Amino acid sequence: MSSLLVRTIVATLVFLGTAPIAAWAQIYVWRDASGHMVLSDRPKDPAARTFAVGTSSTMRVTRQAGPRRSSAYDSTIEEHALANGVSADLVRAVIQAESAFNPRARSVKGAMGLMQLMPATAAEYRVSDPYDPAENIRGGVTYLKSLLTRYSGNVELALAAYNAGPGAVQKYGAVPPYRETRSYVDKIRSVTDGSSAPAPSVRIYRTVEIVDGREVVRYSNVRSPGAELIASAARR
Repeated sequence: MSSLLVRTIVATLVFLGTAPIAAWAQIYVWRDASGHMVLSDRPKDPAARTFAVGTSSTMRVTRQAGPRRSSAYDSTIEEHALANGVSADLVRAVIQAESAFNPRARSVKGAMGLMQLMPATAAEYRVSDPYDPAENIRGGVTYLKSLLTRYSGNVELALAAYNAGPGAVQKYGAVPPYRETRSYVDKIRSVTDGSSAPAPSVRIYRTVEIVDGREVVRYSNVRSPGAELIASAARR
């Protein structure tokens, strides 16, 4: 991280010092078309660098958000990626680009949650609470799979449609010439191998518990007593 960027972020935090900031909130930093540095609490540019902002009673510090933040959602990502035949690494990269793993993220256009589902998409895939990580990931992965199917497994076109909408891809017959969309596609492709499908060895287990007289089904990649192995696929 450059010293100028550090000083800029610190100065911004000092300026905002009287404002309430949740523990480990996020700040997004990028340069606009004129080359000016922009800081925001919303990921308005897919090329933005993300910093988690820790708070305490006496000081604030920053650290760049890393892939380990996804660990809380690993089993859910693996479950739905496997169920849809999509690479779990691709799903993680989409979540990182969309929300930096912030389940409460909301864009200025109204996209919600980890995979930034628009209201119409959430409704189409029966996501009743887009801010619920499990529901959001289920709907988002299913939608991503539909785009991969639509474009015959072409990851770049599927990602472009996820970002700009299928209409834009149809209009140009390729990745649209939008700076945001091209940066989005390049950013995700840079951290994945370009494949959309998983290979065989991650195991998913199913357990059924009785809670208040009702069956509750849970899925996990960790085996527990009585768990049923329902699928196996390789981690990339």
